[in-house]
Amino acid sequence: MKKLLLQLDSDKHPSVFDTITAYDAGADQVLALGNVAVEDVRDLVYGAMFTRGGEALKSSAVFIGGSDVPTGEAMLKAAVDAFFGPVRVSVMMDSNGCNTTAASAVAKIVGAVEVKGKKAVVLAGTGPVGMRAAAFLAREGCLIFLTSRRLERAEKTAEQIKERFGVEVTPLAVSDEATTKQALDGAAVVLTAGKAGVQLVSETIWTGHPTLQVLADVNAVPPLGIEGIKPHWDGKEKQGKVIFGALGIGGLKMKVHRACVARLFESNKLVLGAEEIYAIAKELGG
Repeated sequence: MKKLLLQLDSDKHPSVFDTITAYDAGADQVLALGNVAVEDVRDLVYGAMFTRGGEALKSSAVFIGGSDVPTGEAMLKAAVDAFFGPVRVSVMMDSNGCNTTAASAVAKIVGAVEVKGKKAVVLAGTGPVGMRAAAFLAREGCLIFLTSRRLERAEKTAEQIKERFGVEVTPLAVSDEATTKQALDGAAVVLTAGKAGVQLVSETIWTGHPTLQVLADVNAVPPLGIEGIKPHWDGKEKQGKVIFGALGIGGLKMKVHRACVARLFESNKLVLGAEEIYAIAKELGG
């Protein structure tokens, strides 16, 4: 029985990255569809559900992607709502790599130091990776501060995190060197999750910082989010701090992504969203 993955992408063109990764994870065939709207999901998933039965159902699975994360979340819900009783297939949502990237970054951080009760700052954290990383760290017991250039946006993101993940984060406005220093006062962890090519932390800030223990950056495009580090660093110690660059995090991200897709074909009952993917990242990154 061939392993068939139905890839539902909200963008015009299905992600080539996600398709190739699915093949590398063991899928025999990927049925990649683009321009999929939320209202299309049920009938497309029905096609995966009703063509096979019993044990054969685990050989069909659904991957939800696209660059729009809220749409991806809605598509995941629509897919799950289509299931009834034992008639279902496994499904994973990783729009724009949000879940696998955030999960891998935080798994690296918590594997390096004990974070419970410590202050962690997610700089430029209003995007999907920053939001999820903040939530995962909060669930690990961190005191989370999430920043944006505009306080209103940070506040809105904090509300969304509380609604989606049930955890509290403190919003902060950070727009320059001075406010960055203030945000990092007393912090043990900093994760930069800004746009590609935007420096958020200067080398002068972090090298002499008295409390920082772990630095992580998900940006691999120069200039990096943290000045003075290298993208390939994967737990490198410098200035008494443990540092993870984007490629160091990306190595685990790819391992997690492939493992999640492979597990979809182990049963027909898996639903891999943010929390489930984080659990797998901790398992593989530990």
